[in-house]
Amino acid sequence: MIIRKAEKKDMEELLKLYARARAFMKETGNPNQWKDSYPQPEVVEKGIQEGKAYVALAEGLEESGEEGSVQKGEILGTFYFAIEEDPSYQRIEGGSWLNAQPYGVIHRVASSGRGKGFSAACFAWAAQQCLKAGCGNLRIDTHEDNRVMQHVLEKNGFSYCGRIYLADGSPRLAYQKVLG
Repeated sequence: MIIRKAEKKDMEELLKLYARARAFMKETGNPNQWKDSYPQPEVVEKGIQEGKAYVALAEGLEESGEEGSVQKGEILGTFYFAIEEDPSYQRIEGGSWLNAQPYGVIHRVASSGRGKGFSAACFAWAAQQCLKAGCGNLRIDTHEDNRVMQHVLEKNGFSYCGRIYLADGSPRLAYQKVLG
């Protein structure tokens, strides 16, 4: 997979990916994390404008997923990544972060379901970006009902650290991966 910054021209496809992700979450027992509207188009657009929204593209026809082969250049997924402090991560309950060192954050991960290994590629790419910037950690959070993402995170070397709360008070399970 090739990962690049999302562009304005990708907006329609990104909104489709997020709609698919919301449907998938509902089907797998997680109807409340993104409900029917998250992320809103203005949130997606802001991520693009700030250069923090990314897409993963198929490198060739050899990749295949649940729905058959994919075309070279097809968007297989999207995510938000930045090396920044997340205000929601300042307070953690029922545990602690693995360390207090700088970290990269990953949010709004959504896959088309058409390319195998999207999440692993996303996490590996983000880890490389962190290491290049001298940052040795990745952090991410997910809803307690998002069993699929919890499994994916643990499979990719993330450790459960405790519970954090979003700005609106919604609880999330917090994960961290120490790099290098």
